[in-house]
Amino acid sequence: MQSHTRSAVALLICGMALSTGWAQEATSAADASAPPSKTARQKHTKGKALNSDERLAVLASALDSKTPRFNERDCSHLVHAIYQRAGFPYSYADSDDLYDGVEGFQRISKPEPGDVIVWHGHAGIVVRPSRHVFYSILHAGPGIDDYTSSYWKARGEPRFYRYVKDFSCKGCTLARSRNE
Repeated sequence: MQSHTRSAVALLICGMALSTGWAQEATSAADASAPPSKTARQKHTKGKALNSDERLAVLASALDSKTPRFNERDCSHLVHAIYQRAGFPYSYADSDDLYDGVEGFQRISKPEPGDVIVWHGHAGIVVRPSRHVFYSILHAGPGIDDYTSSYWKARGEPRFYRYVKDFSCKGCTLARSRNE
């Protein structure tokens, strides 16, 4: 019964994220064409950002009840494993490195479902930006939380990053698809 409940919740969240993602797609295109701010530290990366369907694949990998989560050492390993399982590899980076910007991600101002949220010392996956919901390893284990709560605000301003496809990732291998 608990497995069915988790699956239903995951499908509900993915459905909400999909509708939000479609509505935000036009906004993202405008953001992507805008020049980066002078103060933003940005790694220049060739390639295309994930589309809404690909970001949902990241969410599905994160929320899949069959995916083992407790073997991930910390939040940055969890995020890395989720992207690997979804078929979007990158060289592992801890949360501080992610915060500063790493090859394979572009910094964005408006997150969408499946994007990475990161503070110094913590990282997660944005689930529903309209409600400020993200997924990560929390105090009690993997779960979702509101990134605008007083706890997260006390950690400082989060940064958001979007994965970029088709970048050169030495040593990375694509995760096998779910159909194999």
